[in-house]
Amino acid sequence: MSKEEAAETLSIDGREVRVTHPHKPYFSKQAKLSKLDIVRYYLAIASGALTGMEDRPLVLKRFVNGADSEAFYQKRAPTERPAWLRTVTLSFPSGRAAEEIVVDDAAGLAWIVNLGCIELHPHPVRSGDLDHPDELRIDLDPGPGIDWGDVRTVALEVKAFLEEMGLRGWPKTSGSRGIHVNVRIEPRWTFTEVRRAALALSRAIERRAPALATSKWWKEERHGVFLDYNQNAKDRTTCSAYSVRPLPDARVSMPLAWDEVPECDPADFTVLTVPKRFAEVGDPHATMNAARGSLERLLDLAAKDEVDGLGDAPWPPHFRKMEGESARVAPSRARSAAKKPSGKTAKAGSTRTKMPLIVVANSPNRDQALAGLERWKSKHAKITDFLAKDDVLVDSMRGRSSTWTRIRVNLRNIPMDLRPVQETPDPDDDPTREWRAHRESRKKA
Repeated sequence: MSKEEAAETLSIDGREVRVTHPHKPYFSKQAKLSKLDIVRYYLAIASGALTGMEDRPLVLKRFVNGADSEAFYQKRAPTERPAWLRTVTLSFPSGRAAEEIVVDDAAGLAWIVNLGCIELHPHPVRSGDLDHPDELRIDLDPGPGIDWGDVRTVALEVKAFLEEMGLRGWPKTSGSRGIHVNVRIEPRWTFTEVRRAALALSRAIERRAPALATSKWWKEERHGVFLDYNQNAKDRTTCSAYSVRPLPDARVSMPLAWDEVPECDPADFTVLTVPKRFAEVGDPHATMNAARGSLERLLDLAAKDEVDGLGDAPWPPHFRKMEGESARVAPSRARSAAKKPSGKTAKAGSTRTKMPLIVVANSPNRDQALAGLERWKSKHAKITDFLAKDDVLVDSMRGRSSTWTRIRVNLRNIPMDLRPVQETPDPDDDPTREWRAHRESRKKA
């Protein structure tokens, strides 16, 4: 059978979209779903998905072989695309630019899903103003062993604080272990200012719930639920409302009303259950575009933090060093604790403790990395009882076009005479190693 014969053509609001290999398995473990099933899911909730992504440039995260395979990121719009599909040119902190897809309707949504875009990753800007976000994004990311109830508690603390700042938050499950709270804002502030406001919010929640919440960038310093302020830096995206996540049960990033948050279970929201809920209840975030607020109070709080000695916090690694930014070196790699400047008072939070971390696994395959961790635990069974839940750091690393998993172990709770040395990780497949080595060789040339 030819590719042409294998494709299925859908007529969507007067436009035709070809779904190639429609019966290709996209979920094959717990949920059994084909590519066409995923397309039909998105068409069933299209108006809700469009609330979060319409008129925004998109990073295409493509699972071309389904959710069970590795994804890659594609910023540039495919050269072969329908004439009715818009693009805009977005610039990045690196100085480069890319022409990115903009989806305005259900047909465009179906077209990108056919490319393998199980998740939707819009930027927080509209196509008419690419320099001023109209959305502040609050990403509640639980650390290892953190209960779902703690995530919900922190989310409700965020709700109360936003209301004090004159802002309205719109919660949704992340589709994994966390919660996202999105805030529509007036497009008056730059990415840097929006991130500054998000950092002030993260620190405020940490002060209100110090046992549950953290604003610390470095994983080895975190505890509880991390409020990831850097999701508001330019060129960062998170999955938007109704995105399907690559988990075995085809879980969905589900928009919620606030009164649903205290009892919600993210496992209830899947490709198989959400269309029925959407048809019966509608979209809880349908009116969010009419709820734009001001960042002025958050920025006033950021200014107060700076007066009190809290300067900028670390940015993502590919950004240039920012004025006022604290040391962009993980505590585990710091040569020594920060020294007080001669004749000056050290800023609050500037003291750094070197963390004893070792890398135990690197792999593009998360399951293989986790299997390596189990082998390491078996090898060092005498010390594993000393490890706290948050001493095992499972990092989803993002390379130039793909993701990979790095697993580290913090030995801070291991007695000095029992601490294992750094060995060759098992597995040790860092897909960025060759690229980094090439970059270093070019610098030396």
